Amino acid sequence: MIYLDNAATSFRKPESVYAAVDHALRRCSGNPGRSGHKVSMLANEIVRKTRLLCASFFNAESSEQIIFCSNATDALNLAIKGMLGPGDHAVTTSMEHNSVARPLEAMKKNGVDITKVESSSVYGTDPESIRKSLKKNTRLVVVTHISNVTGTVNDITEIGRICRERGTAFLVDAAQSAGAMPIDVREMNIDLLAFPGHKSLLGPQGTGGLYVRKGIRLSHLKEGGTGRSSESLIQPDSMPEGYESGTVNVPGIAGLGAGISFIDETGIDKIQEKEETAVRSILDGLSSIKNVTVYGPPAGHPRGAVISFNIRGMAPQDVAVLLDAAYGIAVRGGLHCAPDAHATIGTLSSGGTVRVSPNYFTDENEIESFIIAVEEIAVDADE
Repeated sequence: MIYLDNAATSFRKPESVYAAVDHALRRCSGNPGRSGHKVSMLANEIVRKTRLLCASFFNAESSEQIIFCSNATDALNLAIKGMLGPGDHAVTTSMEHNSVARPLEAMKKNGVDITKVESSSVYGTDPESIRKSLKKNTRLVVVTHISNVTGTVNDITEIGRICRERGTAFLVDAAQSAGAMPIDVREMNIDLLAFPGHKSLLGPQGTGGLYVRKGIRLSHLKEGGTGRSSESLIQPDSMPEGYESGTVNVPGIAGLGAGISFIDETGIDKIQEKEETAVRSILDGLSSIKNVTVYGPPAGHPRGAVISFNIRGMAPQDVAVLLDAAYGIAVRGGLHCAPDAHATIGTLSSGGTVRVSPNYFTDENEIESFIIAVEEIAVDADE
């Protein structure tokens, strides 16, 4: 199989990730923070070290500011619902994933006012449009770093600066950027950062986290055992345990730590450079094929490793099925859980796009095979 669906989840992982998960399951399957025996202590050490790795990776103030979650969606729900309440106002964009759009929509029932700023699929969200949308009661601005449909990159640093000046909390959805490009939460003025472990961080599914800047407090979405303050029936406010009720995913967290270590050792700049080369090759190849339309930033513009295209006269889902069944190439066809983004680029009513997303492990031969396959499908469609 040629796997080009890394925007959904990375399929090929470093060998160290597989080894870390296996070791945690076989040797360290105690319940961290719940017991004093050796196996529990080993599990706790895995969680502690990975939390430190996450904090260092994003330049957080301390490891206590990292809350482990089951994925980026879980983290976004905690941030959005933990921040907003009746009478609050939030600002977001027209290019967001449903993991942002749906929680915000749900918060309308709680008396939260939502403003969606129009965003460009080529240039991203104009920071000034965010500034103009801020109100006295704006409590939260939520923006994706990289679009999961078009790969469009937003100017997170400038948007964060505007939010910081106004005293408005800034939440970044880093589903497509964490591990693919450098993120410094302090330098980029990020108050809350939601990240998945299973995409560009190269960890297992069922992992992710939320960075919360010191001084920001969230309402709890769940209560339960935290391993501390067990005598109280009130959920503790301590970070991060107060937001991690129940047993955390120790094997997954071990794999996440191994993925981050691989990125640190390889160099995120090297990873980003290789992915940019892959994107250029795909864009160049698709642009030369008749009846193919590519969406998002053109070659030469900043973009993540996400490319959407369509073949005239064919439904995107049919193209994806053909690539899989006839060529052994895995891509994704459809709306990619982002109807607002497809409405923005004009593909909502036609069923979305075909999305191709390479990563660090994608090689040129795989890209060449993909381009040849798309060309053959496009020729057949034309006939």
